[in-house]
Amino acid sequence: MPNPAPKILIAGELNVDLILRNYQSFPALGREVLVEDAVLTLGSASALCASGLARLGNAVAFVGKVGVDSWGELCKQSLQGFGVDTSRIISDSALKTGITVSITSTRDRAFITFLGSIAALSAEDVLESGFQGFDHLHISSFFLQHHLRPGVRRLFAAAHSHGLTTSLDPGCDPQGTWGPDLTEVLLEVDVFLPNEIELAGITGCSQSEEALRKLANRRTLTVAKLGSQGCAALEGDRFVAIPAFPVKPLDTTGAGDSFNAGFLHAWLRGKPLRVAMEFAAACGALSTLVSGGSAGQATEQEAERFMAEKGQR
Repeated sequence: MPNPAPKILIAGELNVDLILRNYQSFPALGREVLVEDAVLTLGSASALCASGLARLGNAVAFVGKVGVDSWGELCKQSLQGFGVDTSRIISDSALKTGITVSITSTRDRAFITFLGSIAALSAEDVLESGFQGFDHLHISSFFLQHHLRPGVRRLFAAAHSHGLTTSLDPGCDPQGTWGPDLTEVLLEVDVFLPNEIELAGITGCSQSEEALRKLANRRTLTVAKLGSQGCAALEGDRFVAIPAFPVKPLDTTGAGDSFNAGFLHAWLRGKPLRVAMEFAAACGALSTLVSGGSAGQATEQEAERFMAEKGQR
């Protein structure tokens, strides 16, 4: 009999995304610009990773906080639609659910975020929900989760003590300080998933291989998402680089979160590093072909078929 799907706990922020797609020119102060499309949908790096993992066939539960409002309901209902267990999500009438405005094009994107409930989750909330029955704990948006951040290392240590593996996507630091506490947290992280901007900000190194070697701590596997350049990691002392799949993206919102889901899906099943990276790259590429962070997320069969068609599997 096949092994049961790993059960994954996502501890993170919840918000909606207002995606404004294909601007005529990027907005400047005192000017109005037009976009081709607007979508209000499930947002947050943590939620998009959760939906991506569920879409790939994993058992996923989410612990987070939302306000008692329509945006919070949209978040919960969207996750439920993907099959994510939302029973650990806390609805707090003192909060307003967060929102991110994503201004995107085929070339690049920019974000404007109202934190609201995004910053409200604490390590105690996660510990109270419990680790029993789970195999893995994932956290995204380290720098946005202000109440969770001080307890993340303790939380990961507790997860390890219960036999779980751990992963972290740092997300961007809006303050640009890339705080030194992250280095200490990485001592309790099994898989670290920064993008190229985050990798450079954290390490001060512009070259991905140099940055990966600077982060090496004999514990953490760091897999760097490099956009159109693909992804890279160190396997022992060997630098491994996987090229990006050639696609014409419609919307890059959430592509990194879909990559995370693909990598964790393969890694938790013991796939070799290169295979897991290729699968992750396929999941990230497929997500860019549809507007919105979750609408284009792939099933395992869709990702495998895409890789076969592109000749990388």
